[in-house]
Amino acid sequence: MKYFILAGEASGDKQAALLCKALKFHDPSAKMIGWGGEAMADTGVTITRHYRELAFMGFVEVIRHLPQIMRNFKTCRREILTFQPDALILVDYPGFNLRMAKWAQRQGIRVYYYISPQLWAWHTSRVHDIKRAVRRMYVILPFEKAFYAQYGMEVMYIGHPLAKAVSSRSEWKWEPEQKHIALLPGSRKNEIGLILPEMARLAERMPDHVFHVAAVPHIPGALYEKWISHLRNVHLVTDGMEGVLRKAEVAVVTSGTATLETALYGVPQVVVYKGNQISFQIARRLIRVKYISLVNLIADKPLIPELIQHDCTAAQIQMTLTEIRQPDRYTEIVDGYRQIRKQLLEGSGPEEAARDIIGDVQTTHVLGEVY
Repeated sequence: MKYFILAGEASGDKQAALLCKALKFHDPSAKMIGWGGEAMADTGVTITRHYRELAFMGFVEVIRHLPQIMRNFKTCRREILTFQPDALILVDYPGFNLRMAKWAQRQGIRVYYYISPQLWAWHTSRVHDIKRAVRRMYVILPFEKAFYAQYGMEVMYIGHPLAKAVSSRSEWKWEPEQKHIALLPGSRKNEIGLILPEMARLAERMPDHVFHVAAVPHIPGALYEKWISHLRNVHLVTDGMEGVLRKAEVAVVTSGTATLETALYGVPQVVVYKGNQISFQIARRLIRVKYISLVNLIADKPLIPELIQHDCTAAQIQMTLTEIRQPDRYTEIVDGYRQIRKQLLEGSGPEEAARDIIGDVQTTHVLGEVY
C-alpha cells in the first residue's frame, strides 16, 4: 500500500519515523513518501520537502511567511494527488495539517492523524473539523482521550512513542556529573536566536560549570557559534540530545517535546521560552492551559519550573537552577518523572497505530468503501 506522511517539525519527524518503521514491518511492500526529515528518511521514506522549510512559530512569523505557506500547501496537494496514497498520515503540525485534512477528505482520501494537535490548549472548536475529516485519531498524552470524549469523539490512546523508544535503549545510562549542565535551545532559528543568548549569558555567570549545547542538524553551526564561540566552558554537541543529557546534572530546555524527552531520560530541568513580543501577547490571551511544558501538563502540577518571556533571563535561570539542585527538590522531580514515564508507557505505541491504519485501509478496500 501507499502512504503519504506529513510532518512539519523536528519533533514530528522523530515521532513519524517510529510509526513508519512499524508500517514497514507490518506492510513490507509499503511505498512511503512525505514531508519530514532525516529520521523519516532513515526508515525508508522518500522525503520531498524538509521540515526546515516549513517550521514557522508564532503569529507574526506565520503572517510574515504566509505566501510561502500557501505555496507549500499547493505543492503538497499536487504531490498527494500525483501519488494517490491509500492513506494520508498527518503528524501534529496543526496549522497546516488541519487544513490539509479537510482538503484531503473532500478528495476522497483516507486521513489518519497521528499525534493530536494541542487543541486542548486553544482552538477547541477545531475538534469538529477533525470529526468530519479524520478517520482515526491516535493520541499520546493521557488526558487527551478524555478531552475528545467531551466532544463525542472516540480516539485511540497509544502511549507516548518517545517513552517507549527511551525505555528500549538499554545501552543508555544517565551518569550525571556535578556542574555539568545541558542546554537545549530549541529547533527553530527564531527561538534559538532569542533563547541561546540568555543561555550564553548564563554560562558567563557560571564560569566554574561546563555547558553542553544540543545542536539540531538543520540549523547552521554558525548560528550557535555566534553566541558561544567566545566561551571556553561551553561546547557544541552535534550527535543528538542523548549525548548532551548523559552527563548532565541539570538541564535548561526550551519548551516543546524536548522537555518531555529530557524528563524521560531523568534529568531535572528548567523549562524556558521566549518569543516575538507580539506573538507572545496574542498567545497569552488565547492559551487555556496552566502550564507550557508537557511535563507539568501530564503531572497536573508544577513539577518543574517554567520561565517564560520576561522571566527567561540568565539571572533568573541561574537562581532557578540553584533551587532545583537542592536535594529534596531534585528528588521530587526525579520521582515525578517516574510517574510520568509509567503513564506514557501504557498502550501499544506506534505498533498499535500501524496495525490499525493497515487494517482500516484493507477493510475499506475490501468493502469498496468510498470515503
